[in-house]
Amino acid sequence: MRRWLPRDGLGWLLLVFGLGSLGNAAWMLVDPLHWYHELPAEVPDFGAFNPHFVRDIGCAFATIGVAFVWAALVPRRRFALVAVGTFFYVAHAALHVFDTLREAVEPGHWWLDFPGVYLPAIVLLVAALIARRGEGVEHATRAD
Repeated sequence: MRRWLPRDGLGWLLLVFGLGSLGNAAWMLVDPLHWYHELPAEVPDFGAFNPHFVRDIGCAFATIGVAFVWAALVPRRRFALVAVGTFFYVAHAALHVFDTLREAVEPGHWWLDFPGVYLPAIVLLVAALIARRGEGVEHATRAD
């Protein structure tokens, strides 16, 4: 297999998350108004359109996208990179929980946000735990 491809299942999962995050970032940076209205998550429910703010968040998605791709391709750096990206996804999910609980958005957002907000956070938490567990193995088998 090529050196620039992931070598394991976790690497492939991280590559998918990384490329997805980079794709979302590109959309937010290039056409924030289209992203705001067309993302199937009812973004307008959370507040008025602000192109600068959407692009700021696009920069965050670009950053974590790079981290996940890097983690996919360089296993020895995986845990730290996955932990940082996962923190963003979990914090994002926690904010959605907070806004839904305080009824800033309709209760239907629990289901609307599940596939794009809550599920990725859960999957990435598991991925981070697996990466953490693998970190000890990586260090034990690597001669530094």
